[in-house]
This record gives sequence, structure tokens and C-alpha cells, in this order.
Amino acid sequence: MSETFDLAIIGIFIFSAIRLATPMIFAALGGMFSERSGVINIALEGLMLAGAFTAAVVTYELSNPYFGFLCGILAGGVLAFIFAITVIKFEADQVVAGVGINILMLGVPALLSSAIYDSAGSTEQIAKEFLLPDVFGLNVASILAFLLVPTAWYVLYKTPFGLRIRAVGENPEAADAAGIKVLRMRYTGVILSGVLAAAGGAYLSIGQSSFFTRGMSAGKGFIALAALILAKWRPIQVLIACLFFGFTEALAIQIQGSSWAKIGGEEIPVQFIEMLPYVLTIIVLAGFIGLSKAPKALGIPYKKEN
Repeated sequence: MSETFDLAIIGIFIFSAIRLATPMIFAALGGMFSERSGVINIALEGLMLAGAFTAAVVTYELSNPYFGFLCGILAGGVLAFIFAITVIKFEADQVVAGVGINILMLGVPALLSSAIYDSAGSTEQIAKEFLLPDVFGLNVASILAFLLVPTAWYVLYKTPFGLRIRAVGENPEAADAAGIKVLRMRYTGVILSGVLAAAGGAYLSIGQSSFFTRGMSAGKGFIALAALILAKWRPIQVLIACLFFGFTEALAIQIQGSSWAKIGGEEIPVQFIEMLPYVLTIIVLAGFIGLSKAPKALGIPYKKEN
């Protein structure tokens, strides 16, 4: 009986970790396409918020989670296109522009939510029957995220498109000489990153939760970026890194209120426990970032010579 109970607890913990890792998997895979093409994408957090807000509003208004999910990823694609124009055409600093997108998306959803629902803090709650459904104990978005990993691997390493993406991120001059449209590939990579990051955000608001709240991504875009660096911009390793961070978040949740949350009989403040995933992110990055080899042209604008 005890053994069965222990297995049930382990199963719950694993499923919880997978659910928590899902938005990071989407965002990290998106960031991979952008950065493999040579564009640093610090804007993953803002792109997730765009997807989360749009998906929540559309799902609530139309009572259709699939259409809401689709609109969420389209919103991410549009915002990513604006970001791409800024950094590719006008050659703005990619880090500064990405931070600008993040700041923008902290304020714009609150402003729109206040105008639509008279509440700057959150949107209206979506009825349970209109949320993304679960299948075999996992949300359909989680299953989609896992299926995207081998798909991304195949696209990146086994297709001409993937070869071109990697080429423009490593040596855009040589890629251009070989007839590859460097700027077009970079636009494509950035827009893909917006679509996938927004899918992770949409999952947060209509899969994991039932409404949008201000700043609900809670740094997951930055953790996804950390996972991407840790994984050395490779899809299978991205999955492993995101699952690691999902486990740390699930562990932090499990620790709260348990006997582990006490030192010398005194309960550890919940804020310290909630810091665990972020502290581990910093520790892991500090230990492994020097071992990661970024695409050679990452962050360097490309200007075609006439």
C-alpha cells in the first residue's frame, strides 16, 4: 500500500514537472530558431505574454480554446515580425530591442485588460469546459511541445531549411555567396521564435490556468533562454534542460508546507522556496555558460554588399 502511494506521489511529481516545463520548451525551441539564424532573442518573455493575453481574451470571448490558441501564436508572430524589422532592417541593438519588447508587454496587456474588462490585473476567468483539454493526464499543449522536439531536430539537421538557418547563423557571408537569402532566413527564424514562444504563453493562460494575469510568465522566457544556452542551441538537449527547470519548479511547489520547509523547527519563508528555480538557473548558467559555443554570427547584423 505504501509502495503504491509512493509511486502515485512520484507520478504526480513527474506530471507536474512536465506541465511546468511545457511553456519553457515552446519558448526555448522558438529561441533556438532565432539564435541559430544569428539574432539574439531576449524578447521571449514578452512574446510569451503576448500569446498568453491574446489567447485568454479570444478564448473567453469566443468560447473556443483552439481558436484562442491560434490567435495567441499569431499575436506572437506579429510582435516577433516587428522585433525582426527593428533589429534586421534597422540594425537596432538586439538586446536593447528585446528588452524593449519585454517592457512593452508588461504594460500593454494591463492597459487593454483595463479597457476591456475594467481590471488591469487580470482578464475574466474562462469556464473549465473552454480550456485546452487534458489527454492521458497531460494537456494537449504539453503533448504538442514534446512532439515539436523531434520535429525541430529533423527540420534543423535534415532539411535544406535547417541547413540554411544554421549557415546564416555561422557564416552569413559564405551563405550569401552560396545564394542563400540571409535576411529572409533571419526574418523567418525570428518569426518562428515568436510563434513558438507565444504558444508557450497561450498554454499558460488557457491550459495551465484559466485567465491571464499581469506578468504571468514570471520569468519563464528568461529561464527558457538559459535552457537554450545550457543546451548549446540543440533541440534534444533543450528538452532535457527545460525538464530540469520544470523539475526544480515542481520541487519548490512540493517543498512548500512540507517537513522539508523547516530548519531547526522554524518554517522557511515561502519566498525563499519560490526562489529555488531561479537560483538554480543562475548556478547552472554560471557553471556551464563557458562551455556553450554560440553560433559565430549571433548578435552581428548582416549588411549585404552591393
